[in-house]
Amino acid sequence: MDHTIRTIEREELKAKLDRGDDFKLIMAMHEWGFRAAHIPGSVHYATVEQADADLEHDDEIVVYCTDPDCVASQFAYQWLVDAGYANVRRYSGGLSDWAAAGYELEGDSGSDATGGAFFFPSTPTAER
Repeated sequence: MDHTIRTIEREELKAKLDRGDDFKLIMAMHEWGFRAAHIPGSVHYATVEQADADLEHDDEIVVYCTDPDCVASQFAYQWLVDAGYANVRRYSGGLSDWAAAGYELEGDSGSDATGGAFFFPSTPTAER
C-alpha cells in the first residue's frame, strides 16, 4: 500500500480557484475553525458520514488545515483515499501559507485560524 500523500502547491490551488475549476476544497478542522477563517470556496463537513454522502468517488478533492504540521488534513486525506476516493491531494501549507501570500480568507476573523481536527469524531481527547 502506498502511503505517499499527493500534494498541491499554493499557486496551483490559487489558479484552480481563479479559473473556477470543478473540485471540492475541504477544510479539515472543527466547525469553529472553519467559521473563524477558511480559503474562499471551501466546504466543511461535520462528520465523515456527511462528507461521504456529499462527495463522489471520482471528484477532485483538495484537503487542508492550518499549516504543514497540522495532522487534520493528513487524516482526512488518508480516510478519503482508504474510502476509495481516487483524486485526492493535500494542500499542506494550509491557512498559514495562504495568508502569508496575502490571499483572502473568509470567516469571522479572517486570519485567526487555529484548532484541531474535525474530520474524525472519534479522535481521542485528553482527559482532565
